Amino acid sequence: MRPRPRDEMRDYMGTGLLRSRVALVTGGDSGIGRAVAIGFAKEGADVAIAYLEEHEDARHTAEMIEREGRRALLLPGDLSTEDMCEEAVRRTVDELGRLDIVV
Repeated sequence: MRPRPRDEMRDYMGTGLLRSRVALVTGGDSGIGRAVAIGFAKEGADVAIAYLEEHEDARHTAEMIEREGRRALLLPGDLSTEDMCEEAVRRTVDELGRLDIVV
């Protein structure tokens, strides 16, 4: 794609505003969701990423979060179902210890 999206937040320098917080970002595998997930990580948050089927893109986002020294949790599934919404929240709390922010 040209121009390439700037969803990796390479120039953004965080200030620790979200230190020790946990965020759940829907659609965090690419585009605006990826930018939000990485921005939150740069601000100090651990990030759970809910996404549909783009496993490679989601893994790439998780790698960028982990490069910031934060934990990443991948949650593949369809958030249009109540069961998946409940599972995403439950797994985020179980695996990352809490849930402070949902996008």
